[in-house]
Amino acid sequence: MKTITFIGNGNMALSIAKGLMDEYKIEVVGRDMQKLDKFEKDLNITIEKHLMDDFNIDAKNIMFCVKPTNVESVGARLKGKARVVYSVLAGTSVKKLKDNILSEAVVRTMPNLAASVGLSMTTLTGDESFKDEAKELLGSIGATRWLATEKELDIATALAGSGPAYLALIAEALADGAVKQGLKRDDAMEIMRGLFGGFGGLIQNIHPALLKDGVMSPGGTTAAGYGALEDGNVRSACMDAIEKAYKRALEL
Repeated sequence: MKTITFIGNGNMALSIAKGLMDEYKIEVVGRDMQKLDKFEKDLNITIEKHLMDDFNIDAKNIMFCVKPTNVESVGARLKGKARVVYSVLAGTSVKKLKDNILSEAVVRTMPNLAASVGLSMTTLTGDESFKDEAKELLGSIGATRWLATEKELDIATALAGSGPAYLALIAEALADGAVKQGLKRDDAMEIMRGLFGGFGGLIQNIHPALLKDGVMSPGGTTAAGYGALEDGNVRSACMDAIEKAYKRALEL
């Protein structure tokens, strides 16, 4: 069983590890052994744990999951040369990663939190020689899409990487709207979850515009609610969210 070495033990690392642990041996490196112990407990399997100082990455397959601002400081604490570095750091270029971590290859990846349930939408770019291996590895946690440039990955980060937060806001708001009109909270939440579960399947094969048109009959309830969303500039706000997140990725 191939070993994947996680540098960093935050929420994204945990989500990815949960998706990979059935097919890969998990090793995790961090600064605090108590946090590493919690990481192991959350996975509910036995893993190899190491403190970061002078950790040797020779020939290892690294999943790099630290904060973008910590690339230099973490890189300085590692020894050796990795086989490949898979980075999940938003806005952190291949060049910057190679400048701070010795490795034969670098692949930038952008999973999302759905990795923990095997349903991430993960975008990738970097060393083409690792394209197939990267897609197989990250395919263990959901769908993958290899992109031609780092600019495209930064844009995709705003869509797929940050997207769960946007959809969570919409989900909560829709449930709140139902409660406001008199539906019990538990009922509203259960119905909202069913809505999102079904929609996830529909959107795989139907263009959003066609899906919308199929639901919205003339003068009906959907048309009335849809009009309210347009009045609230929801479409424009979603487009602005992608732009703002993309620009923030460039700043990082």
